[in-house]
Amino acid sequence: MSYLEQQFLVAMPDMDDPNFSRGVTLLCQHNEEGALGLTVNRPSDLKLSDLFDQLGLDNHDPSVADTIIFDGGPLHRERGFVLHETKGDDREWDSSLVVGKHLKITTSKDILKAIAEGQGPKRFLVTLGYAGWEAGQLEQEIRENVWLNVDAQRDILFEAPIDQRWSKAVASLGFSADVLQPSGGHA
Repeated sequence: MSYLEQQFLVAMPDMDDPNFSRGVTLLCQHNEEGALGLTVNRPSDLKLSDLFDQLGLDNHDPSVADTIIFDGGPLHRERGFVLHETKGDDREWDSSLVVGKHLKITTSKDILKAIAEGQGPKRFLVTLGYAGWEAGQLEQEIRENVWLNVDAQRDILFEAPIDQRWSKAVASLGFSADVLQPSGGHA
């Protein structure tokens, strides 16, 4: 396991890439070949009911119909990812990747069907697309002060209001986002 897995990448205040400005990205995989993450604070215009309609799934659980789908990153926006908590839930899905203690990403339709039927995970979020970095690219961006990395916290993922996730991720370092300066100098 990489030291960056199970971390949030928090964009520094002067990030000018619209895909990541004030973004919080859960780093799901990091190795010598590169990295993959899901941005968890960029709501799209789609709701879960839209996705169910596209997939031909009957929504039997009206409580999830208005659930926001997130823009997970600029790559392969047609690919869906369900990030879900597994604590107290030992079900297996057709295609899942463990991304932390009690946390998985599932990319198969079976989990969406279960959610539509009211039988899915209790805490989840859905993204379309992902963020990716080539070998060494993320490490270079961190050296250039593009990102802060902090331990991922499930309460930020699943409970924090979307517009507060960035400031809460920064605050988890022990200081307010107000003290962050745009790119500092280099000695």
